[in-house]
Amino acid sequence: MIDIHHASWRREQSTIINNISWQVQPGEHWCLLGLNGSGKTTLLNMINGYIWPTTGSISVLGEKFGEVDLREHRKRIGWVSTSLQQRLHGRDTAENIVLSGKFASIGIYTQIEDHDREQALQLMQQLDAERLVGRTYDTLSQGERQRILIARALMASPDLLILDEPCTGLDIFARDQLLQRVQTIANGQNAPTLLYVTHHIEEIMPCFNKTMLLRDGQIFAAGSTADMLDSQRLSDFFNTSVEVRPEPGDRYSIRLTGPFTTMPAEAAE
Repeated sequence: MIDIHHASWRREQSTIINNISWQVQPGEHWCLLGLNGSGKTTLLNMINGYIWPTTGSISVLGEKFGEVDLREHRKRIGWVSTSLQQRLHGRDTAENIVLSGKFASIGIYTQIEDHDREQALQLMQQLDAERLVGRTYDTLSQGERQRILIARALMASPDLLILDEPCTGLDIFARDQLLQRVQTIANGQNAPTLLYVTHHIEEIMPCFNKTMLLRDGQIFAAGSTADMLDSQRLSDFFNTSVEVRPEPGDRYSIRLTGPFTTMPAEAAE
């Protein structure tokens, strides 16, 4: 699904992604865990082909970047992010936002078929967003916007679904509702491979069987989620003593058990 070899990305004198090699296999759902500034979103932009690695190579869904039409290729990738929200047209209706996902475009510039509208409405219904039909995007709450963005990302039946901190700005109730919907998507028939980006381990749902710990643009560790969410491993990762606790529903929580010995660079920014 994803095959990255020794990829780095540099901006001026700064190395944002440093020599990452990573493979995602069919049937895996990954969580990318790291503090702000760790390089998570930059790595996603590389996977989407919005930026190119300074060194190294990337193949996504069996296609090597540099040898594929990225405009068509992106239709196979669903994308939900705060940066995408900022690019959408606020006066577009919720259903038209969803429909635009079929074409991986901002706005609709082609004739819409009846079956496309039916599919959009079905996705909105699945995400408890059918009542938003006719509402303009700029009148929606943050939680409603996220549901519309996920419906949009699913519109083209993608092989890969990327969720970049989708719970940002949500209250505790809206967050848990959204996470439960993510779990439902992952458990569905013919589900896409999921990449979920966060810096909160309580957002890691049971469907995410793999986790990458990303720090300072490098892979600190990667493997099974149970192995990654270990108190000692995360204490080393965060440079401070933490305790990971199992929670009902095969989820996790974390608490500090000691002061920072060395403030992580990401937290200091």
